[in-house]
Amino acid sequence: MAKASSDRNTIDLFGKSPGRPRTQPLTRKDQLKINKRAQRQKEKAQGLKRLELIIEQELVEKLDLLCEQSGLKRAEWISQQINKSLSSTKAPRAKK
Repeated sequence: MAKASSDRNTIDLFGKSPGRPRTQPLTRKDQLKINKRAQRQKEKAQGLKRLELIIEQELVEKLDLLCEQSGLKRAEWISQQINKSLSSTKAPRAKK
């Protein structure tokens, strides 16, 4: 059975299954990569800096408990504690 390329009614027996056409030509992995890059650029434009900590699980659980009690996210709670510490000790600012 011959099928014309402009024929939209004949089922394509050898191609992809019929269904909703893809709206994004990129794979999910590539989409995530692009979105993550955009998120990092947005954070950088807002003056934010990423920080990675490696701490014990027990300490993370304690931190989560403190955050839950104060109704803050981890980053907000840590930032708040640093600011409190700096304001109470009036420590000299470190050079960049």
